[in-house]
Amino acid sequence: MELLMNFLTLFFKVLTLPLQLIEAVGLYQWYKEFFALLMSKISVSYNAKMDDKKRDLFSNLPDFKKPSEPLTVLEIGCGTGANFKYYPPGCKVICTDPNRHFKKYLEKGMSENTHLSFERFLVAAGEDMGSIEDEAVDAVVATLVLCSVRDMTRTIQEAHRMLRPGGALFFMEHVVAERSSWTYFFQHVLQPMWYYFGDGCELTRSTWNDLEAAGFSELKLKRIEAPLNFLIKPHIVGYAVK
Repeated sequence: MELLMNFLTLFFKVLTLPLQLIEAVGLYQWYKEFFALLMSKISVSYNAKMDDKKRDLFSNLPDFKKPSEPLTVLEIGCGTGANFKYYPPGCKVICTDPNRHFKKYLEKGMSENTHLSFERFLVAAGEDMGSIEDEAVDAVVATLVLCSVRDMTRTIQEAHRMLRPGGALFFMEHVVAERSSWTYFFQHVLQPMWYYFGDGCELTRSTWNDLEAAGFSELKLKRIEAPLNFLIKPHIVGYAVK
């Protein structure tokens, strides 16, 4: 099984050589605008299927609000603003995403969620959000984003830095499947193609390991099988307290 998986993975890597060349010379940037449009459609479907799980996850957000002050949330990779409707009324939201083409979809999401106060939108990678001060926010949110950041360890460190003591990182991420499963097999075989379809998304990350090693005082994490395509069915959901 392992030998076959490695052979097929190599086969798909060879198939993606033209895409690797396109990326190397900088022509892959055109896909980012299309990807923003694509995600504006996919996020609607994802929310419909994961609505109960998102409501359950974000129901804990008010617990991290400081007395007499609005809750401040920073979302890494906010995309089209698919999480906005789950945030409590009156909270302040800072949005970041490395893809500037999400801005017009984000503005639409803002206009549809008047219960929130929007601070700003930053075009920034998760690994480098230096314009945000240390201990500046009550909560950091990352949903379907740790799969595609270039440096997951650094991104989680940035989240930890920006959180005030007692604040929390909320996450909902697809992860690699159990090693003995067919899902694990196909995640690895199809990863070379998926990377380009998903704008850097990786199916094979053990995200829980990085969360466990990040130095949070408390980690509430559970594994679920999401009602989605089998490649992204394995999920982890929860929050980590600074």
